[in-house]
Amino acid sequence: MATKTSEIAQLGHPILMEHAKVVEDISSNQCQSLISEMMRTVEQAGGVGIAAPQVFNSVRIFIVCSKPNARYPDAPLMEPTAIINPEIIEFSIDKEKGWEGCLSVPSIRGLVPRHKQIKVKYYDQLGQQHHVVYSDFIARVFQHEMDHLDGLTFVDRVESVRDLVSESYWYEHYAPSA
Repeated sequence: MATKTSEIAQLGHPILMEHAKVVEDISSNQCQSLISEMMRTVEQAGGVGIAAPQVFNSVRIFIVCSKPNARYPDAPLMEPTAIINPEIIEFSIDKEKGWEGCLSVPSIRGLVPRHKQIKVKYYDQLGQQHHVVYSDFIARVFQHEMDHLDGLTFVDRVESVRDLVSESYWYEHYAPSA
C-alpha cells in the first residue's frame, strides 16, 4: 500500500477504473500510514474527501472531511473520518442533483444526481464498526468517494455532457457566495 507522496491520480489513470480490494488488516502499519497520508493529501488539496485509489492505492478506504473552504463554501463542518470497507445498506428513493468537483478531475464540475439520504456501515481507523445515516452534502460526499472504490468518477454519473462545466464558469455562475 505504498503511496506517491501528495500526488493525486488524474482522470484517465487506470487505477481510477479498478474495483478496490477489501482491507484485511486495519491495524497494520501500511493501512495506518496510508490513512495518515490521505489525511495530509486531502488537507493540502483543499478537498472534502479523498479515496485511496486517488493516491494510487486500490483498497477500500476513503476520508470524509467536510468543512467550508474555497471549493465548497457551504460545506458543513465534520471531523475528518477514515471510512474503511464501507457499504451502503439503504438509500432514499429521493435523489437530488448537485454540483460536484473532484481532485482527480481538476477544472471541471458536474451536476450529479445522488440519493439524498443513505444508511451506511463501515469501519473506522481503530477497527470499530459504525452504522450511520447521512443526508444531503455528507451523503453526497460519501457516495462520491464510494464511487472511487468501484472504479467510477462523477463524470460517469452525470446524466448528460451538458451537465459538465469548467470550474471557472461554475465559480462565475453557480458557486455559492463565500
